[in-house]
Amino acid sequence: MKKEQILGYVHRTWKEWRLTLLIVLFVVIPVKSSLADWNWVPTGSMNPTILEGDLVFVNKLAYGLRIPLTLHRLARWSDPKKGDIVICFSPEDESRLVKRVVGEPGDVIEMKNNVLYLNGQAVAYTQMDPELARSLASELKFRCKLAIEELGASPHAVMSVPSIPARRTFGPVTVPGGHFFVMGDNRDNSRDSRFFGFVERQQIVGQVKGVIASVDITDKYQPRFKRFFSALK
Repeated sequence: MKKEQILGYVHRTWKEWRLTLLIVLFVVIPVKSSLADWNWVPTGSMNPTILEGDLVFVNKLAYGLRIPLTLHRLARWSDPKKGDIVICFSPEDESRLVKRVVGEPGDVIEMKNNVLYLNGQAVAYTQMDPELARSLASELKFRCKLAIEELGASPHAVMSVPSIPARRTFGPVTVPGGHFFVMGDNRDNSRDSRFFGFVERQQIVGQVKGVIASVDITDKYQPRFKRFFSALK
């Protein structure tokens, strides 16, 4: 192909696609980076709250405004609170994680046999309907134990799987300033602050608010229509 033909092809392609490319560059990327985003969740570390195959909505304006594609903030109007489900970067390998905040700066966190202690006081747990396990992967439905954890103003479901080895006791540890302690709701199958330590404030990039869509990646990618457009606690 001659140089003139190549240049002509590039010119025609640019004319056809320039509007789309400009929209992606100046609208889609900044919006996803700084305002709102959506993420597929591939693992079960947040079972039973978030399931493998959930597409979750992330509010990136929940705590402040960031410069697109960076962790630098233009404004900051709030900090994550205990019970918030957040998107953060792991201090271990910088992978993108979805976890729940269980400790804020100054809090003393401890766990004894899967019972969370906050500032020396055991968090209350109440029974949860076993039927709510029906959406879990088939290999977990009859092996897991479910409970409602009364963490501050955000009671939420948590899960344990007694038959697998897990880190069910740790601490106490004090959360340092500018850091947070995060955990998965699937307490026996989550790599979280029990393993990689505290998460810096700037590494928390948004709050997960709900499920946009969901497919069961453990069972032939069947859609879970009941989870579409559902809020998360």
